[in-house]
Amino acid sequence: MAQTKKKRSRKHRGTPAGTIERAGRPGSGGKTKADPKQTARDRRSQRLNREPTWRGAVNRAAIAAAVFGMLVVLAFGRAPAQGAALALFMFVLYIPLGYLTDKAVYNFRNRRKS
Repeated sequence: MAQTKKKRSRKHRGTPAGTIERAGRPGSGGKTKADPKQTARDRRSQRLNREPTWRGAVNRAAIAAAVFGMLVVLAFGRAPAQGAALALFMFVLYIPLGYLTDKAVYNFRNRRKS
């Protein structure tokens, strides 16, 4: 009868702990992973070197206003309508404040770099 399963071409090498070490695949060329710390540094510098946007300021303001509104209702015991009104006011206030702060930090970093 013909064999149905293909035989292993390489031997699995077991360790005393019971794990199996497999030999590397042929043709992988010994690729090495880039240094994770260097990759993280590169990503961070790319993120910090992006110019601030109004969209980012709106997103951040929305999150901060929602937290502020919940804090007013839960911690200070105000009515939910009052918390919502304060949250809306803070949202409108946080948008330009956040954008201008981001822009100032961005300009500071650029001046420092050059």
